[in-house]
Amino acid sequence: MALIPAFAGMSAEGWRTRLVTDHENPDRPLTAWYVTTGEAGFRTQARGLASALAESPRELSVDLRAPWRLLPGVLAAPMAFQALTPGSDRPAPPWPDLVVSCGRRATAVAIAIRRAGRGRTLGVHVQNPLTAVSAFDLVVAMDHDGVSGANVLNVPTALHDVTPARLAVAAEAWRGRLAQGEGPMAGVLLGGTTRHHPFTPQSARDLIDGLARLRAEGWRIAVTPSRRTPDDVLEAFASRFAGDDGVYLWDRAGENPYLGILALGDRIVATSDSVSMVSEALATPHPVEVFGDDGGARHSLFLGGLIDKGLVRRFTGDPVSAKAGGPIDSTTIAAEAVRRLLQARAAA
Repeated sequence: MALIPAFAGMSAEGWRTRLVTDHENPDRPLTAWYVTTGEAGFRTQARGLASALAESPRELSVDLRAPWRLLPGVLAAPMAFQALTPGSDRPAPPWPDLVVSCGRRATAVAIAIRRAGRGRTLGVHVQNPLTAVSAFDLVVAMDHDGVSGANVLNVPTALHDVTPARLAVAAEAWRGRLAQGEGPMAGVLLGGTTRHHPFTPQSARDLIDGLARLRAEGWRIAVTPSRRTPDDVLEAFASRFAGDDGVYLWDRAGENPYLGILALGDRIVATSDSVSMVSEALATPHPVEVFGDDGGARHSLFLGGLIDKGLVRRFTGDPVSAKAGGPIDSTTIAAEAVRRLLQARAAA
């Protein structure tokens, strides 16, 4: 297979694939499954790609019993269906036109589904599969993953399901419900503690101080924590901005304003621990800043590459210029690559 180029700048918003491999019924909608072991980050990436290609993709949450779950996907694939844990979803025919997987432990099941399709099922894996890339028709890996091959597409950010259409809906739903008053708004996405760095009120102090400087200059602030954000960090934010209607702090009760903040923020500040949050922020038209330590080596490569390209900058509380280069959506790039594979298969 020829090396698949990165189709930067192409938009797939609103596009869905009709089945181009079924010559008897070319108008039949594409059927797609996405397979993960259930972790939120894996689900978001696989769902984002599958949903960009098919109208109603089916989700499968799977895992394998030991010892098969410990094996590389290619070695475990022949026994994958028999080795599923009791709580796993059960793949069964009719097999889909497309299977998208994400996460190492999902590879065996995805490879087994692709093989069961006997040439009808296109197999795409998101991230480093940690098994032979030749087991898939396409592997979509991030630049810093260090994965290469004729069927590998390297992209700068993580895949996701944050689309312009969803942002437009969120903007309407949250307009007037976030930070009150006039002036531009800074959206703040809080992550949490990682194995490399704890997220404590002390480590968040510079972020809070920088946001206070923005507030003094007339900026409104809207903050949303993740499920990983420590309670004492939220308490530090609440204490610093108590009684200020120009600062909105979600208390994790009720509807999450995350998409509304992405849609309505004039600048987006994300803590550097989350590749997903930074990637999703970059899919908006707003300038993106990161706060915090880079973490491990791969994480440093990810953030360092974005900073070197001028796609993000470190948050200091200083003025920020308009975003250069427009939104970056690796999901659109990957979806276009898959579409071309489907077209090539139909023409073969």
